[in-house]
Amino acid sequence: QNANITSDALNQGRCLFRSILPSDTAVHVLMCVFVVMTIMAFAINGCTLLSLGSSEDLSWEPRFALLKNLIVSDVLLIVTQGPTVVYCLLQKTTLPYGAWCITQFFIDTVCIFCTVLTITCMALERYLYVCQAIYYISILTTKRLNLIVSLTWLISLSFSAVITALLSLGHKSSLLGKPITGLLCEPDTLEAHLGFPRGSAVFRKVVGLVVTLLCICSYSFSYLRMYQEARNAVQPFQQVNKRARNTVMFYCSMLLLQLLPIFLKIASDALWELEGNMVMFHSLDYTGDWTSAGTLHIMLLVMLQVPPCINPLIYGLRNKE
Repeated sequence: QNANITSDALNQGRCLFRSILPSDTAVHVLMCVFVVMTIMAFAINGCTLLSLGSSEDLSWEPRFALLKNLIVSDVLLIVTQGPTVVYCLLQKTTLPYGAWCITQFFIDTVCIFCTVLTITCMALERYLYVCQAIYYISILTTKRLNLIVSLTWLISLSFSAVITALLSLGHKSSLLGKPITGLLCEPDTLEAHLGFPRGSAVFRKVVGLVVTLLCICSYSFSYLRMYQEARNAVQPFQQVNKRARNTVMFYCSMLLLQLLPIFLKIASDALWELEGNMVMFHSLDYTGDWTSAGTLHIMLLVMLQVPPCINPLIYGLRNKE
């Protein structure tokens, strides 16, 4: 009987997989993309982390201490996401609901919150360095920097624990082992599997929106002030400050690229709210074809792989003295 249940769950998972990715060509392309991006992320982040660790001149600087925190968060995200998606693509089935699904969801949520908060702190650190240079060393002491890094993880862990706890209210033992409607336990697929627990969805969307707006506002304030400082420079420094203005524009454009997965998630949340939970649930059913929800899910998986690949390049190579 247990063998039959396992076989039925596997068949259902494969049907759900085909409703999301009906083409074998798309499966092979997506597998190559994830394998390449996962290897690239490990290589780039690993080399950057080794370079920072071996350099005594850089290790003490606040911006590079924050960069190491960002790299740790990105590596954890890649460790849980990349192999999970590749496994589902190899097996041609969606991810079964169970202990790993909840663990992966929790870790990914922590990492995403931590990444956004760290990027916010990095923008404010640059503002202090450029616009408040006289107070920079006295404000960002080693003790305060360690406190900031600790707070990014503590806040992220707290938010993620509350979201996961609220989500678990919809948990039923009968759901264990059954496939979810996606290749990764991201909020939409997990909430659909657990019967759309409203408390978790509302808390996640409100907190996620607030943290994202906080990041955008902090980034805009910091780099706008730095841009104004560069623009107001006297004539002999015009050439240097032209480069400064270009740097400001570079970081602002990179922020948009980094936040693309979050913007996509906000769009996905809006789609679920506008279409209604039941309509969206049926659109994800294995009898359907390539749906807008399935497309958003695949796009979200790919976009989540992008920031870990580019973060070290943005904040490491671009920040060379």
